[in-house]
Amino acid sequence: MRLSELSDIHSGYTARGRLVPRADGGTPALQLRDVGASGDIPAADLQRYDLGELPDRYLVSGGEVVFRSRGEPNTAVAIPYDLPEPIAVIVPLVVIRPDRARILPEFLAWAINQPVAQRALAAEAQGTSLRMIPMRALERLDIPVPDLHAQRRIVTLSALAAREMQLLQDLAERRTQYMSAILQQAACTAEHKDIAR
Repeated sequence: MRLSELSDIHSGYTARGRLVPRADGGTPALQLRDVGASGDIPAADLQRYDLGELPDRYLVSGGEVVFRSRGEPNTAVAIPYDLPEPIAVIVPLVVIRPDRARILPEFLAWAINQPVAQRALAAEAQGTSLRMIPMRALERLDIPVPDLHAQRRIVTLSALAAREMQLLQDLAERRTQYMSAILQQAACTAEHKDIAR
């Protein structure tokens, strides 16, 4: 099913001038640099700006999906439900508001980030120095829509697989550090023995 049939899609807020961070007050804003390639959002560390009274379409409060339409990778991330306050979404990020009766935000973000969808988006990318995914390409993107129970299971299994991969990477790094320390100790011990002779 096309993404446009499953959700409301629109661009983030376009600032009229340079955004100047505020030390106090203002609205927290989500910018391209804040959305990591792995889909992480540092919601607690977002900079705040004086954006005035923004229309609701530029604000996310949880349950939406944000898409990186410019640069690489062109990934999507589901906005967590437990935000302390609404967050403004700044262009070139795109806000996707899924029909939650048919598709879970977490599943939608997962589906957009899958290799098949990424290849489809890449085929319609524009620009050479800075890749951009046109809105119409995103709207036409074909998304599989299993039932909500299956979507929840897929999202859960995907999160567990990602956690396992992270743990394995951490373990490999610790093994490397441990082995390096043992070899370093062995080298120092051998050097002292040579000096003693």
